This record gives sequence, C-alpha cells and structure tokens, in this order.
Amino acid sequence: MTTLDGVMQAPGGPREDTSGGFKYGGWSAPYSDEVLDRVMEKQLKPADYLLGRKTFEIWAGYWPSHGNFWPGIIEGTKYVFSKSMKKSDPRVTGWKNSVLIKSPAEIKKLKNANGSDIQVWGSSKLIQLLLKNDLVDELRLQIHPLILGKGKKLFDNGIIPAAFTLRESYATPSGVILANYERAGKVRTGTVGA
Repeated sequence: MTTLDGVMQAPGGPREDTSGGFKYGGWSAPYSDEVLDRVMEKQLKPADYLLGRKTFEIWAGYWPSHGNFWPGIIEGTKYVFSKSMKKSDPRVTGWKNSVLIKSPAEIKKLKNANGSDIQVWGSSKLIQLLLKNDLVDELRLQIHPLILGKGKKLFDNGIIPAAFTLRESYATPSGVILANYERAGKVRTGTVGA
C-alpha cells in the first residue's frame, strides 16, 4: 500500500506507526471497497512472510487474535529480519511459525531454497534492502489517490536500477490502482521516436 508520492507508513490505523511524528496513520481506510477487499483476500492466501522487525511487531500484536479473517497469516512462516532481536526473543518464540533472519545472505538462501510464495508486507527498510540486493521478483502495488508528503517511502536512494513488466492492473471504484509487476531484467535505454 502506497500513496502517489510513495509513502507506505501506517496505512492501517492511527497508532500503527507514529515514528517521526507521522500523523496520518490509517490513510488507506477511506479507500476500502468490495474490489479492494477481494484483492486483499486473494493476496493473503496461505504464504510465507518476510517482515521487518517493526512490521513483525505490529502483526504479532494484531493477527494472533484476528487470524480467523486470514488464517494463512497464522499458519504461514513469518521470517522476521532484525539485527537487534535474538532467536530467544519472546516476540519471535511467542508467535507460531516465526523465524529470525539477520542478514541479506540468509534472505538470499531462503529465497533460493523456498518453493513457496514469500511475501513482504509493510517493512519499508526491508524492501529497500531487498531492492538494493536485487532480491525482488515481483511488486504488488496498491497506489492510493493521495499525497502525504512525509513518511516512510517505498523507494529511496540506493536501490539498483531494475526493469519490471506489468502483469496485471486495474482500478477500484474508490480510485486505488492495483498494479502487479514482475522483474524483467536490466534497464534498457533508447531514444524516443528513433
């Protein structure tokens, strides 16, 4: 979930992530509609999840008591990327199917060995790390029709140039553009009109 200017911080609720004085938490709620709900249901099919520490903590505080909506989140493996947490941390050991990962090399090994769908939700710093290390196969964007100016961004400095191919896109009645892109190799250049 992102805004037109790339902000992805705290789409789900006012107190989700107020770091940096962010005051627009819950910005995606006014754009919920039947189409977006169906897409979310499809995207939250059983999978494994790679989450940054902050997103993992938000999920661990919410999903165990709300898992009847999307049981795949409870059953799927939650890989949490954190340099500060320890394997014995109660946040990791206390939530079923949670595994700590500490390096991009471990992510690459997991990506190469895992035959299932590994999804990243939220986790702005983790997404930027993945993009910098060419570890993104697909981007599933929900682009909301608003600009917030401040907040954690989806794309930031330091990511490698990469080309993507549009696999699927449509707009919801509330104006959210849903766009799924698959990795398509290196950036190609040329001259317009040549």
